[in-house]
Amino acid sequence: MSEARKIAAILVSDVVGYSRLAGADEDRILARLRALRSDLIDPTIAVYHGRVVKRTGDGSLVEFRSVVDAVRCAIEVQNSMIERNAGLPAERRIEFRVGIHLGDVVEESDGDLMGDGVNIAARLQGICDPGGICLSEQAYWQVKARLDLAINDRGDVQLKNINEPVHVYSLLVGIPTQAKPATPADSAGPEKSSTRLALPDKPSIAVLPFQNMSGDPEQEYFADGMVEDIITGLSRIKWLFVIARNSSFVYKGKAVDVRQVGRELGVRYVLEGGVRNAGNRLRITAQLVEAETGAHLWADRYDGAREDVFDLQDQITEKVVGIVEPSLQRSEIERARQKRPENLDAYDLYLRAVPHMATVMPADAKVAAGLLEDALGLDPNYAAAHARLAWCHEIFFTRGGFDEADKVAGIGHARSVIASGTDDAAALAIAAFAIFMLGKDQEAALNAAERALSLNSSCATALYFGSVLYAFAGLPAKATSNAERALRLSPFDPMAYAAHLALGTAAIQQERYDEAVAHCARAAQANPRFSTLYFFQAAALALAGRQEEARPAVQRLLELEPGFRLRVFFELGMVRAIADRFADGARMLGLPE
Repeated sequence: MSEARKIAAILVSDVVGYSRLAGADEDRILARLRALRSDLIDPTIAVYHGRVVKRTGDGSLVEFRSVVDAVRCAIEVQNSMIERNAGLPAERRIEFRVGIHLGDVVEESDGDLMGDGVNIAARLQGICDPGGICLSEQAYWQVKARLDLAINDRGDVQLKNINEPVHVYSLLVGIPTQAKPATPADSAGPEKSSTRLALPDKPSIAVLPFQNMSGDPEQEYFADGMVEDIITGLSRIKWLFVIARNSSFVYKGKAVDVRQVGRELGVRYVLEGGVRNAGNRLRITAQLVEAETGAHLWADRYDGAREDVFDLQDQITEKVVGIVEPSLQRSEIERARQKRPENLDAYDLYLRAVPHMATVMPADAKVAAGLLEDALGLDPNYAAAHARLAWCHEIFFTRGGFDEADKVAGIGHARSVIASGTDDAAALAIAAFAIFMLGKDQEAALNAAERALSLNSSCATALYFGSVLYAFAGLPAKATSNAERALRLSPFDPMAYAAHLALGTAAIQQERYDEAVAHCARAAQANPRFSTLYFFQAAALALAGRQEEARPAVQRLLELEPGFRLRVFFELGMVRAIADRFADGARMLGLPE
């Protein structure tokens, strides 16, 4: 069963005292609930663009793309219930509790949602007063500047089975909600214009000043400094157009809608956040939003000690920059998929190629290669396309029959990237890997990898490719450092298997075989269609003296790649001592030479 992670606004509702109501007159309560759903609840959810994920008897789980829509839907239903319950005795009233949270969820192939985002919303619902609505801090932050709400701040609450306390806000129901009116400060902001700035010819983002949610002047400097560092960090991503500080800081202290920001600054994405005191600690929230729709692409929060404020600022900047790049790329890939074929440019073709490389297998890489060649036909100097095409040829050579033409083509594309003088860190790292594997030019490969990370030390792609390169080059300390950093910055990245492979290879070099087995197993789990990962897992098991356990991995390897031969590791740039070590394990299992 396939699954996907995403950020969503989650609403969970439940009927107060349902067992008591059903026990008194089950047929009547069920009929009233069905009528409420058809006459009130479902139509209101539809108006606010919600999706009913599932119903559990008296409860509902609903997904919204916007917290504002979720809150408006909840308030409208709860206000309507006040009217419908008027005049009824308490024991016959149907009252709902509603919890709303913005967070990370896992969407299963059947559309069901799971994960902390759902769990927190469910626990928030459980602590609500009858007829009430409870918001997590992440959800409240999204609506506080956009809706005029009556709020009760309940502080940090330890919710059942949730590791960390959640800051909870209760909405006072029965008071009409409206869009927040403009303040005098708002009117002093950028002039409202009916014209929309044209989007640049590449993805674009504005980082808004983070809100100081505690009123402490010292936090104002901290928040501003962090935003400036994030802008600087994002500016190192060369395929991204980043709005300068002076333009984005015009919105400081103002309640603005991200759609308005997108129109006025001509950007596709907006990054916003806030800083708040939590005792002797600081709590920072951040979220990445698609400006046109208001949909959340990513959100997270970070805590740290106030006495380490500058170190905390650096850590958060690094994490935010590291996670924003792959999040934006996923969104851009989806955007390119939806474009009509006749409207595709070189960048769109490149984006369409990227997902086909995820398996690292020849059949999928062939599709990617065709798209990349078309991209280079439109833009012959496109470094990122040259880099990915070099990787395609590395895949063809190593898992498609050792055709010398693939080796030559791969090296040629990789050297084109390096010769171009590009400052695209990801392209340089991929080219470095291809030159190392196909050209066995360790010096050139390591120089390119080092340059990539000097250009952008938070580029997850560069870190993932660098980790494998360093591992295969016999540099376990560097491989481990790059792998751990990559997993910390972008833990759900499609390239995560590379970090686990690098950690496993480093452990093999240091004869920590059981540890290598664990890392190689995680690599295979992260990319189960990549044949070679099962070789590494099997070889590690054999070296650990666990040959019988290796049989399923060998079987899966040969199912995915019937023509597998050990010679592949001696044809590539992997240093001989490491190749010999893996080959020793493979020979214990009888794998073909």
